[in-house]
Amino acid sequence: MLTILGFAMIATFLVLIMMKKMSPIAALVLIPALFCVFVGKGAKLGDYVIEGVTSLAPTAAMLMFAIVYFGVMIDVGLFDPIVRGILKFAKADPMRIVVGTAILAAIVSLDGDGSTTFMITVSAMYPLYKRLKMSLVVMTGVAAMANGVMNTLPWGGPTARAATALKVDASEIFVPMIPALAVGLLAVIVLSYFLGLRERKRLGVLTLDQVLVEEKAEEKTTETVLVGAGGGTGKDAIATGGSGSGTDAEDDDEDEKKRFQVLDPNRPTLRPKLYWFNALLTVALLTCMIMEWLPIPVLFLLGAALALTVNFPHIPDQKARLAAHADNVLNVSGMVFAAAVFTGVLQGTGMVDHMAKWMVEVIPEGMGPHMALVTGVLSLPLTYFMSNDGFYFGVLPVLAEAGAAHGVTPLEMARASLVGQPLHMSSPLVPAVYVLVGMAKVEFGDHTKFVVKWAALTCLIILAAGMLFGII
Repeated sequence: MLTILGFAMIATFLVLIMMKKMSPIAALVLIPALFCVFVGKGAKLGDYVIEGVTSLAPTAAMLMFAIVYFGVMIDVGLFDPIVRGILKFAKADPMRIVVGTAILAAIVSLDGDGSTTFMITVSAMYPLYKRLKMSLVVMTGVAAMANGVMNTLPWGGPTARAATALKVDASEIFVPMIPALAVGLLAVIVLSYFLGLRERKRLGVLTLDQVLVEEKAEEKTTETVLVGAGGGTGKDAIATGGSGSGTDAEDDDEDEKKRFQVLDPNRPTLRPKLYWFNALLTVALLTCMIMEWLPIPVLFLLGAALALTVNFPHIPDQKARLAAHADNVLNVSGMVFAAAVFTGVLQGTGMVDHMAKWMVEVIPEGMGPHMALVTGVLSLPLTYFMSNDGFYFGVLPVLAEAGAAHGVTPLEMARASLVGQPLHMSSPLVPAVYVLVGMAKVEFGDHTKFVVKWAALTCLIILAAGMLFGII
């Protein structure tokens, strides 16, 4: 019964947010609360929620201060050279911009933290997508898939969990998987190329000079733009935009102008004399994160305080910067705490355990010798519907034991378990994905509908490559 209710709860959540019948925050809170009552454990709802909030509180704290830190770095111009460098490479070509998104997300993912990756990638690429009227779900989808492949780095989390759960060495899991993961990353870049071609066909191509002329024209005018019929394609679509009028359109335009200030070379928050200080501070922060010298929430708390103090020594300026990023902080941290209700009920009621056992039991006896392949396939839905901790510490040992009975080594099982990470990074249970969709101003349901099929394809390509190379 708990198995059925668990799957029903997840399905209800996904359907409602994809159909936009409920906001993600409301769905993350109300649906598990309702199912907790169905299970007959409504009296323990408070305990489950507190346990979930307690477990995710460090993550929420990390995200809050990370958003402030990288927001300040954007304000002071740390990422301006990256934005302009990508713009010059892309030459306002949608295809190059999408490929650039995948490459940038993959490079930044080397720090091992998804939230950091998404904040930097969206901050750098959002203005380009908005300027050219490109699909923002393409940006979020490509970034999530690239980060998902890179999330298998030993310091990223899943590899370390698999090594711990099966008592094997992390390097013995990861190093042989490099060829298959490289194929997966190449698949993401190739997919980005074709998605970019689709965007190019829909929008056309502007030259770099035309884009810069538009930017300068917007800086000189105080009138609202992008109001009216529009409806063209190619250059016309980029110049005229969509439809709309009145206050909503003016609000959207004002909001768009604020976001494009990241490219404004004359914005008052720039600190060119402190550029190298900010760059070194960021490198030091990421180094400390990778070396695990301090907990990540503590690092970002210290980093945000230091960045604010040095770049904006006057208290009114510090308050202004905090206020400027308050919306993102509230949205993301609120989403994380809402997700704590979902995970708390899912784990506290035992639904996760029953779902995992059911999945293991339905595996046919004849598939025993192929348990690595089975594990790779199962990693897609299981890491999407539950946390990495739940999968690697709850399900993988059971699967590995079944595989050992048929001669499948723990290392093969561990490598196969990494296959689902490109899809996992878009799971509603991953806090980082809310940073991605929140900063990109994309509905979570829209992101899910777009990315699931492509992320699943990427996972299967990695699995196929692993089997071809004899790794899995």
